[in-house]
Amino acid sequence: MTLSVRPARPSELRHLAAIEDSGAAPFADWFGEAAVPALLAPAPSGTSRDAADGALLVAVDPAYAEGPVGFAHLLWLAADDGAPTAHLEQLSVRLPEHGRRGVGTALVHAACEEARWAGHDSLTLCTYRDVPWNGPFYRRLGFSEDPAPPPHLARIRRHEQDLGLDRCGAREVLRRHLDRSSRA
Repeated sequence: MTLSVRPARPSELRHLAAIEDSGAAPFADWFGEAAVPALLAPAPSGTSRDAADGALLVAVDPAYAEGPVGFAHLLWLAADDGAPTAHLEQLSVRLPEHGRRGVGTALVHAACEEARWAGHDSLTLCTYRDVPWNGPFYRRLGFSEDPAPPPHLARIRRHEQDLGLDRCGAREVLRRHLDRSSRA
């Protein structure tokens, strides 16, 4: 597969919700009856994601003419002290046809690079600790648990709890420090 990752084009935004929605089935299979509605609800539109302050990256395979095969949505947030922070809000790959082919890994690397070039020292995300394509996947890519997340991330976690996401399994905040002295 010849994959490229780049900023999303306006014409590609219409494909993003379907890509994210394709990821609901593995969660339904993994959690079974315990899967909460928030995990299975229709995804927000690509247009609404694009309107948020941050970056929207797509993975494109020239052999796949139907549109992007995955995306990463980064948010530029402000910590309580006003310091800018980068947060990976969503990573999705079109399933099942593009799963386990390196698309997610390429998107994570590109997201880290995008955050680094935007001036951030780290990239954070919230995920399930034990779901193989969540916590273990990100830890293999250099993320580690932030056991005492700052208040702005604790608020994100509280929102996830309000949605019921913690009823499916342990969730965690992960952080990857970005080496700003070189391009890793």
